Amino acid sequence: MAILLEVTDLHTHFSTPFGTVKAVNGITYTVNEGETVAIVGESGCGKSVGALSIMGLIADPPGKIENGHIRFMGEDLLTLTDEQLRRLRGRRLAMIFQEPMTSLNPLLTIGRQLCESLQTHLGYTRTEAVNRAAELLAMVGIADGGRRLKQYPHHLSGGMRQRIMIALALACEPKLIIADEPTTALDVTIQAQILELMKALTRRLNVALILITHNLGVVARYADRVNVMYAGKIVETGTARQVYALPSHPYTLGLMRSVPRVDQARLQRLIPIPGQPPDLTRLGRGCSYGPRCDFKTDRCDDESPSLVETAAGQCSACWNTKAVADSLGGGS
Repeated sequence: MAILLEVTDLHTHFSTPFGTVKAVNGITYTVNEGETVAIVGESGCGKSVGALSIMGLIADPPGKIENGHIRFMGEDLLTLTDEQLRRLRGRRLAMIFQEPMTSLNPLLTIGRQLCESLQTHLGYTRTEAVNRAAELLAMVGIADGGRRLKQYPHHLSGGMRQRIMIALALACEPKLIIADEPTTALDVTIQAQILELMKALTRRLNVALILITHNLGVVARYADRVNVMYAGKIVETGTARQVYALPSHPYTLGLMRSVPRVDQARLQRLIPIPGQPPDLTRLGRGCSYGPRCDFKTDRCDDESPSLVETAAGQCSACWNTKAVADSLGGGS
């Protein structure tokens, strides 16, 4: 499978009166054509900032991409002008934002917002754009497209607005879609429908998907590969099966243990991760997860670990991966 997106040593920082926030602090990963890659981690770990960096949507000031490369289809996005990025966004790169009500323009009809992208990027006439917009609504499961195109976002339910966002993302047949927690504001039943729809459409159209979420159940069902983020860095990466079957980083293990499971006794207590996430303006020289880690050693205070391979296709940024494996019964 060919590499579609390659992010290398990406650093995105924000200047604030309280110091420099290192929101993304040196992440490296790839996305292959037609692949679904999940990025997971608790709020504030840098998931969304990494996605906005790819899209060229970091507001400068206060934000700035300090270092790194983002190669998409062989081209470094960080070398493009604003106009070149505008032509690329929507056409080859698309994003589904976390809250559809604030992402859709409340003053414009659904049809206007769908047709604008088609006319701008593909050169459709007004009639062609309207016809294609109706087809897109049908594709995402919205009936009576002609009537829906004349409506405004507030006329639609949360689930329907999210379907509109998916239609907007797919409108120009992009090669990569970034979905930033696309089901957060929806109830459980609608979440499942939206995720199944995204899975079916991306596979049918061979579109690569970056799925940003904190829902580990979603990752297990829909992702091919997983990147676990903590304090602006990727601390573990591997296939979904590897990461779930044998996590090799203490933070990943903590996430797994804090999720309810149907195969455990009903009254068995969950094991929460102790402490609080670190202050990203005051990151030390050691491992950022050290103060919360059950496997911490003196070395963790002095040196920050890099990603190293723990199994074929699986990497972890931890000095004590063997101790983590032993705690799961996976040690030799």
